[in-house]
Amino acid sequence: MKKLDQYIVKTFFGPFLFIFSVLFFIFIVNIIWTQMSQLTGKGLSYGEILKLLFYLGMSVVSMVLPLTILLSSIMTFGDFGERYELAAMKAAGISLLRVMMPLLITVSFLAGILFLFSNNIIPDFQRKAKNMLFNIVSSKPAINFTPGVFIDQISGYSVKFDKIYGENGEKLEGVFLHKNASPYDDQQTIIAKKGKFAPAVDRNYLKLILYDGYVYEDKISGKPFEERKKQPNQSVKFDSLVYHFDISELIEKGIEKEKITDDYRFQTYTEVNTTLEKNRKSNISSLSSMASPVVTQTNNYIQYIDKLKSKDKVIKEQYKIDTLKKDKKLEVLWGAYNKIEALKSAVNSNETGIKETIKQHNKIVMYQQRIVSYSFTCIIFFLIGASLGSIIRKGGMGLPVIIAIVIFIIFYVLNLTVENMSWKGKINPYIAAWIPNMVLFPFSVWITYKALTDSQLFDIEKYKALFKPIIEKFSKPKEHQRYQ
Repeated sequence: MKKLDQYIVKTFFGPFLFIFSVLFFIFIVNIIWTQMSQLTGKGLSYGEILKLLFYLGMSVVSMVLPLTILLSSIMTFGDFGERYELAAMKAAGISLLRVMMPLLITVSFLAGILFLFSNNIIPDFQRKAKNMLFNIVSSKPAINFTPGVFIDQISGYSVKFDKIYGENGEKLEGVFLHKNASPYDDQQTIIAKKGKFAPAVDRNYLKLILYDGYVYEDKISGKPFEERKKQPNQSVKFDSLVYHFDISELIEKGIEKEKITDDYRFQTYTEVNTTLEKNRKSNISSLSSMASPVVTQTNNYIQYIDKLKSKDKVIKEQYKIDTLKKDKKLEVLWGAYNKIEALKSAVNSNETGIKETIKQHNKIVMYQQRIVSYSFTCIIFFLIGASLGSIIRKGGMGLPVIIAIVIFIIFYVLNLTVENMSWKGKINPYIAAWIPNMVLFPFSVWITYKALTDSQLFDIEKYKALFKPIIEKFSKPKEHQRYQ
């Protein structure tokens, strides 16, 4: 039996490695499409870009591995059925459950590896990727300039652009450059109507080409104070001007320097427990501070009403709204309206704050629980895939791929749905993280039972026979061809 087990495992790992490589590549391409716009034109080397994509790509393993197991198991058992190997095993007295056992042990081992990978390696790579992106945005050329805002991250200069456009944000309008010099050094300011970024030969420089502008200079270094006062400013008009910014200091900072370390996505399962405990204490304090002003205002109104009730009827009569003069009545009503609006505004503001607090807390819980839940998803997907493969008895990349994609889409949609509901506080996050597994596990047990009992689940003739009485009842009898 050991040789048979080895054969089954060997047959499984053939499509497994191929499918994992293909799916990993597809997910990486998706990351490239979403992130490449942030990486191009930043002066990054190919090695740095590949390293960042590698860090980002490690996070997709938690989704790629379950899908790979699902598709591989369908293809493996479909091939066994198509080549009648499964029938031969059953004829030799080997049950389907016994055939599935070596792969079930293998998949359980892979699920354990996925847990260790998600718990220890992915958080570390997420931290590296997050810090690389942060350092690229904050210190690499071209920096994400904001139109109409002065940028002083380039050493020695203050820069402002009125408008930034173009496919890669390389075209500029309303350029203002000012050299940050001391009162005793040469002063320089450049104003241009248009400009654009261009690739520099040396990646330590940021190249800027300016059009239709003026250079204002005041050369005062090395001159006596009296002479500096008499010297007029100089201005030079230009049609085009090439300017290079020295950004070597920014590049020397390194794009892998870790500045962000307190994100929950950088933590292991046990470390997230500590974060959750701190988060709960912080949330209690925040909610108390939110509720305190509303409670105070409400108590003041209640105390005011109680005081009015304790007074005699004569005093109460003179404060009735109907007895007041028109101006006084408007003043009282306006004051009451302002108090009510202030209270409503405070309540609405608190409601928004409470929703954000709940959303952040539930995000942390969902992240923690998925470290474990995705490992169980691997086992559930194997049971579904192996059972379906033995029933449909079709290998290759045709029908098995379609079935696997449909099942994965159902899982993915369930995942996103419960995630959004959890963020809104409609579902307990601990339960929400496990709902996709809870839905698919009964289906996996049912489909496994159908496979063990040799059910004709996908036999079209069986369903035709089931509906044949109904079809015959509503269909017209056909005449024999001899009488037509």
